[in-house]
Amino acid sequence: MNSLDQLRSGALVGAQRLTLRAGLRELPPEVYTLADTLEVLDLSGNALEDLPNELPRLHRLRVIFCSDNRFTRLPEVLGRCAALEMVGFKANQIVEVPAAALPPRLRWLILTDNRIASLPDELGRRPRLQKVALAGNRLRALPATMAACERLELLRISANQLDALPDWLLALPRLTWLAHGGNPFSAGHEARALAQAPLPTQAWQQLEVQALLGEGASGHIHRVGLPDGRQLALKVFKGEVTSDGLPSTELAACLQAGTHAGLIPALARLAGHPGGADGLLMPLIGPEFRVLAGPPSLASCTRDVYALAQPLPISAALGIASSMAAALAHLHARGLTHGDLYAHNILHDGQGQARLGDFGAASFLAAVPAAQAARLRALDVRALGCLLEELAELAGAASPRTAPGHALATLAQRCLQPDARQRPTADELALALAAIPPV
Repeated sequence: MNSLDQLRSGALVGAQRLTLRAGLRELPPEVYTLADTLEVLDLSGNALEDLPNELPRLHRLRVIFCSDNRFTRLPEVLGRCAALEMVGFKANQIVEVPAAALPPRLRWLILTDNRIASLPDELGRRPRLQKVALAGNRLRALPATMAACERLELLRISANQLDALPDWLLALPRLTWLAHGGNPFSAGHEARALAQAPLPTQAWQQLEVQALLGEGASGHIHRVGLPDGRQLALKVFKGEVTSDGLPSTELAACLQAGTHAGLIPALARLAGHPGGADGLLMPLIGPEFRVLAGPPSLASCTRDVYALAQPLPISAALGIASSMAAALAHLHARGLTHGDLYAHNILHDGQGQARLGDFGAASFLAAVPAAQAARLRALDVRALGCLLEELAELAGAASPRTAPGHALATLAQRCLQPDARQRPTADELALALAAIPPV
């Protein structure tokens, strides 16, 4: 984070990134002293209601974040920023998105948790559009022009007012990660899953909260002790709109998912939290397990970021791939899509054992017609194809030109076919992966 004093003193000359949290009501004019270098401007957590007409003077600006401010309208000046690719205005009070506000090079748009009821047709005329987050708004439809967004890979439209998914959306050739829970057409299925959960309950008062293990978009994970001496992990949901949607949708999906060796299972549902929050108790995953990759970066946009020195033995890569295909087949059989099958949501032990978590983008297949359900399953398969492609690359770095590595890459390409109808099912993939002989 930077300070206004640093900016005004000239200490930031030449900076490519600027982050200001200072209760700002307007953009400090000294920002323009960085016009020849500034690429990322983060103004989140201020009191801004508009941006100045001079903003295009920042001619190298590629990324702007203005979350948690007071905007009620997406500023039209953004559309005149020729290099701007990523626009993030989460958790404002935005009602209107003018067509003129969309930059010509727009690739990544974040408008989560606003009050938007409609979007302009111009959104479908941004050919580079790749990632769009719209959860927690008031949308009743998507612009039909978005059928032309053939590069779109990730879309979050959960917790809106949609009565159905448009058929054109599920026909997009590169769409991979879709979250749409918490809309009127799916709410009843989620409510039934919550009401019929077969899990026992665990009283908050009987838990010893020992340590915070981590925090995700939808909740905090703690290590807790039970009266009988066992230690478990407890996820306490935040109870607010996240980038994926509503925590209640994630909770319903966790309950619906059941038990599988490739999933992190729910053991009990929390009761009696002092703040009224929902929660799930899960096994405490051992320290030998680690996250397979980091989440996408500003540059990678939709693809995970792997450690440079992280080659995998082909046997481990095959084990992870087989486990994830089997877990996906299990979820599809249970009437769910995962919606966020990514390496950053997978824990592995380096020997081929893997666990898939994070059901924040999951959805219920029974909420859509059968033809759409088939397409939704195919989206998950494409996500698995991305993972197989990455695993093949990691294994190739460790053991180049092996027959199993080639087989893994070939299966990945089958999953990535533009026509979703030509992709294999998760069941077929699980069988094919199990049949690949290790080195």
